[in-house]
Amino acid sequence: MTDFADARSIITSGMRAQAARLRHVSENIANADTPGFRRKTISFEAVRDSGAVRVGRMELDRTPLPQVYDPGHVMADERGYYEGSNVNLLMEVTDAREAQRSYEANLKMFDQVRQMNQGLLDLLRR
Repeated sequence: MTDFADARSIITSGMRAQAARLRHVSENIANADTPGFRRKTISFEAVRDSGAVRVGRMELDRTPLPQVYDPGHVMADERGYYEGSNVNLLMEVTDAREAQRSYEANLKMFDQVRQMNQGLLDLLRR
């Protein structure tokens, strides 16, 4: 039964990674209009010899912040510009959908492993 436990461990690590990704995407979307906000990204790392995945470091997107012209804004300089956010909402929605679908695929795999485990137990009981 250790194979079933290993499979569940790998699957749950994928679900945790996608949940973390969704958390960062949500933060990015929530701060899309925050002046000076830089988009957060995360990477995934393979866990050696197990097949599992873990969340790597969170990094800030280093693309230049757009200069927004609004002379009445509190953060505007003497020319009337302030630094906006480098969050692209289309990119964030796309990332959210991909993370959601990956999470759902892992969830289906978890259910398949559970059903196979239950089927094995039923066979052993006979």
